[in-house]
Amino acid sequence: MNAFEQLLAGGDLRTIGNSNRVVGLVQNQKDFDELFALMFNASRLVVMRAADAVEKITIHFPQYLAKHKTEIFALSKTVKNKELQWHLALILPRIKMDGDEFNFAWGTLMTWAKDQNNSKIVRVNSIQALFELDKQNKKFAKDFHQLIGELEKENIPSINARVKKISI
Repeated sequence: MNAFEQLLAGGDLRTIGNSNRVVGLVQNQKDFDELFALMFNASRLVVMRAADAVEKITIHFPQYLAKHKTEIFALSKTVKNKELQWHLALILPRIKMDGDEFNFAWGTLMTWAKDQNNSKIVRVNSIQALFELDKQNKKFAKDFHQLIGELEKENIPSINARVKKISI
């Protein structure tokens, strides 16, 4: 068990545990790579907290994701746990993508946002991610605005709040 795993283990899924402490310990790509590997850990709790730390770090250092692009897309195809899914939604727009990769990310996030059986956090984060992708490339702007209209009709407070925030 590495140092990051020890810090992220323990407790339950209702807390982020020491993930903020781990964020402060990651100083370079090597540290980040060690943390990123924990997104494949057998423990759902460690995965969730590692993903939380990765998401927070890449707000300021998105370049750390470059060497993990293939793994992120693979995770996005197979993710089962909502806690990982909601973090992946926010991570996806931080990756430099070619046309096919952009199309995949867009389609994945649209599916997650529309899925009424998905957690509200996954749906809200997917909407935010689609907004970020739409700012990068207007290719699917019409689809995005149509999605927003559909989601507003569901009248879910958390989704409406995100729609209002990105519409301002």
